[in-house]
Amino acid sequence: MRRRLVLAAVALLAAGCGSGTPPEVTFAAAGTSVAARPTQYCDLKLTDCSDDAAAPVQLAVPAGTPLQVNVPDGVAEAPWHVVFSYRNAGGEQVDARSPLFPAKQQHDYTLTLPEATDRLVAAQVQQFGPAPQLNEDTGELEFPVRGSWVLNATGP
Repeated sequence: MRRRLVLAAVALLAAGCGSGTPPEVTFAAAGTSVAARPTQYCDLKLTDCSDDAAAPVQLAVPAGTPLQVNVPDGVAEAPWHVVFSYRNAGGEQVDARSPLFPAKQQHDYTLTLPEATDRLVAAQVQQFGPAPQLNEDTGELEFPVRGSWVLNATGP
């Protein structure tokens, strides 16, 4: 049985299975794929969250190989993006992120690093939750993350 919850305040629709099982994200590279459970997953109001320290997955991603990221409806029905780190030819770690994908508009993303010699270190899909809120202490806008799925890349 599928049930749908609507958070009207932010017009955010998220799907969940009757069993309460969080969605999985698939990472693929060089002809191999792996499904990842969320390392963190919360309800729509971010009041009931669970953490899974054993959820990060590993996948061999050779230098210069694109990473395919596929998310199910339960993730794509809210805004999401991919945060990633890679090492360039000089060994320097670079942190970056994909564009933000609006709700219900995209289920996949191909992460291609700038240079063929760059090596992916990690990638994380982040699904956003409720609308951004102003942090009264810092005056900065915060974007609450509802769920995250982590890939640690290995190299041959």
